[in-house]
Amino acid sequence: MILNIKQKEECAFDLVSLGEVMLRLDPGDARIKTARSFRAWEGGGEYNVARGLRRCFGLKTAVVTALADNEVGRLIEDFILQGGVDTALIQWAPYDGIGRNVRNALNFTERGFGVRGAVGVSDRGNSAASQLKAGDVDWDHIFGTLGVRWLHTGGIFAALSDSTAQVVLEAVKAAQKYGTVVSYDLNYRPSLWKSIGGQEKAQQVNREIASYVDVMVGNEEDFTACLGLEVEGNDVNLQALSIDGYAKMIENAVKIYPNLKVVATTLRCVKTATVNDWGALCWAEGRLCKGLDLDSLEVYDRVGGGDSFASGLIYGLMTTGDAQQAVNYGVAHGALAMTTPGDTSMASKKEVEALMKGAGARVQR
Repeated sequence: MILNIKQKEECAFDLVSLGEVMLRLDPGDARIKTARSFRAWEGGGEYNVARGLRRCFGLKTAVVTALADNEVGRLIEDFILQGGVDTALIQWAPYDGIGRNVRNALNFTERGFGVRGAVGVSDRGNSAASQLKAGDVDWDHIFGTLGVRWLHTGGIFAALSDSTAQVVLEAVKAAQKYGTVVSYDLNYRPSLWKSIGGQEKAQQVNREIASYVDVMVGNEEDFTACLGLEVEGNDVNLQALSIDGYAKMIENAVKIYPNLKVVATTLRCVKTATVNDWGALCWAEGRLCKGLDLDSLEVYDRVGGGDSFASGLIYGLMTTGDAQQAVNYGVAHGALAMTTPGDTSMASKKEVEALMKGAGARVQR
């Protein structure tokens, strides 16, 4: 096995995610700025991974987050419960009646189409999750008493505030202490970092966290913006993907952070908002594995595709211990997640494995 993963019988959870869960408001086929109705979902970069592992792959997962204790917070909780993710580790912050001191995060998301790209507008200032600070979570209880096989967190949560970056550091150090595998999705969002120091701050925070990570996930922009690693030979204007360039980037990442046991990167060439080339690479044990190539993938809703890639990759690493199988699980799950609306995956394990074997889109009867 690539990773030393604790036995299932020793742990209450296969995976715990640390991150913010937002209420996603989706105008469907309309635009945010002209909508008269919205469909509600839940979503959040780190949480989406826990939900995908629970609903698609049947693993036992939980989320560490905080919500304001009001009707919106309880709606988000209800969505989390529907997704099968354990809510016992959620912290509830007293609501002040107006949201001046604490509130729940909102995320307005419109799907792109053709030449019009997708648009996301988050409204998450003073959210309960962003106010979590070091010492608020009893990691000794979670990792030591309950037992967790895998912790997943990422750069979105780390960017919410100075205190959330410290919570991530506290969590990954505690996970390491108790032998829990740590995965981290760099997930760079310029809008989250710009008011707290921009890319320079992103690199400062993510470089420190990277020293405690076993499995690092991201795309080209993530590795460049968060860790200062460039992909050589890529023509950004043409969006050409240089496999040799990615291989060199991963090699450099492992030299700088020898603790990394797996490094995975998604490969996406955006032809239009609704047609993408989609694939991935995964490095482990000195070997670079190329995942399925899904050229001209038709995209219904791209948000959450990378999170579903991460959950498929984690499932593959947990169950097969084989990097090639793991990256194929990730590509297939990410692709299927982008064929349905919402942040979270609606795919089944059977569908993922069929796509891995080359199944087409014929009607299933």
